[in-house]
Amino acid sequence: MGEIEDAIERADREAFTKDPPKTLKGQIGYLLKQMGSAKAVAAELGVTADSVNRYRRGARKHPRADVAAKIDDAVRQRWQPMVRKRRQKQAAASGGITVETRARFGYTSSAGSTDDGRFRRLTVKLPAAYAQRLFDARDTGASDQQMREIIAEGFKEVYFQDGGGRAMGLSDVEINDIDYLDLDY
Repeated sequence: MGEIEDAIERADREAFTKDPPKTLKGQIGYLLKQMGSAKAVAAELGVTADSVNRYRRGARKHPRADVAAKIDDAVRQRWQPMVRKRRQKQAAASGGITVETRARFGYTSSAGSTDDGRFRRLTVKLPAAYAQRLFDARDTGASDQQMREIIAEGFKEVYFQDGGGRAMGLSDVEINDIDYLDLDY
């Protein structure tokens, strides 16, 4: 996963109204309920159906670290999908998306100004159209670079050009060397 996709995933997790199961038995029970059979859960996790049943019964309490991570990821992926979808739909329809980042921004602009990239720490609320484009890009498997371009375009319009009030000669904004990036919607 790329930085942008990770940020979207973190924002989705913050939307949980109830924490997902924490115990191994609870997680396996939830996955069995969602997927219908031990065989389906086993295929998802890369273990045998017998192992899944041992986890469910409590006969095996400590899976390997890689299997434990797969279990946790599988539960989080399926946990409260309606809450996540509703928040994403609201952000894409009217709420927009807040991007907080510390990154190197470079830009191309009219003669006489510098285009040297420099680190900036920005918190910018992007309009709903950018949230929709970002979610659509993620859902269609866009690369991290493509999602960065969407955010950079939003920063250009909202922050650098102030919605059309300044820096109209600015043509391209690039986000490089992301120190951190966080999304909220």
